[in-house]
Amino acid sequence: MSLEAITSVTTAEQEAKAAVAAAQAQAKQLLADAEVAGKATLEAAAAKADSELEQLQAKAEGKMRDDAEVLSQELEKDQAALRQKAEARLDAAAALIVERIVNN
Repeated sequence: MSLEAITSVTTAEQEAKAAVAAAQAQAKQLLADAEVAGKATLEAAAAKADSELEQLQAKAEGKMRDDAEVLSQELEKDQAALRQKAEARLDAAAALIVERIVNN
């Protein structure tokens, strides 16, 4: 082999090694960038999920309060109706008791 061919092969090998090293460095940088972007995406998704969870919890608590208020009003109505029935029967019960005491 001539000196020129050896020099050409040596230069090509050095260029190939430099290209491989550059490609490896670029691949490492791309991987690092992808990891950073992936972490940022995960953090954003987690923050969004937390925000949505807080909104859903607030909505559920509001509905629970509304439902509790409706149930409370219904119970008050039922209680008033039962009280009226009891009061209506109270006079009859008192009269019955007095009658049984008097007759005995």
